[in-house]
Amino acid sequence: MSLFITFEGPDGSGKSTQARLLVESLHAQGLPALLTREPGGTEIGEQIRNVILSTRNRAMQDQAEVLLFSAARAQIVAALIRPALAAGKIVICDRFYDSTLAYQGYGLGLDLDALRAITRFATGGLVPDLTFYVDVPVEIGLARRQRGETNRLDQKEVAYHTRVRNGYLELARAEPQRFIVIDGTRAIDQVQQEIRARLLPELHARR
Repeated sequence: MSLFITFEGPDGSGKSTQARLLVESLHAQGLPALLTREPGGTEIGEQIRNVILSTRNRAMQDQAEVLLFSAARAQIVAALIRPALAAGKIVICDRFYDSTLAYQGYGLGLDLDALRAITRFATGGLVPDLTFYVDVPVEIGLARRQRGETNRLDQKEVAYHTRVRNGYLELARAEPQRFIVIDGTRAIDQVQQEIRARLLPELHARR
């Protein structure tokens, strides 16, 4: 039963926690689930992640940022995601190409058509079966992030993060058959309960 699920959300949405909890739940049911993340997930991808997120790299050009994310994505798709799906696993990825459209497209104002072309090249056309978008207002997300270690993207202005969130919501409206929008302002267990409930019909259909 191969299934490709991605988690998306603005910074501080709690999506990483929710992805981890979902994988733990699937494992408890005896299902072959694999958790990975973007950028990262492979040795090469993790090295690229360090370059992208380092606060030392504030001079990074927007186009360079896109291509670094896409390089890490090409590596994880070929080396990890496609082989796992071919083996019949449920792959859960913490961020995928929708992040590029939201952050570099809507956030930075780069051309969306160009980003989609780069994405198709990097992924070979791989599209998630299901995308959980965990939504929180910008102020809540950034306040959560400030409690922990921040990275280069966290330190951008509020207007940028607002454009990112609005971009995500627009992407979700454009693909309602793939996106499931989840209110991330609630307690962790409440959010997880809804995610599991929304995933159940898909699991039954695949079985």
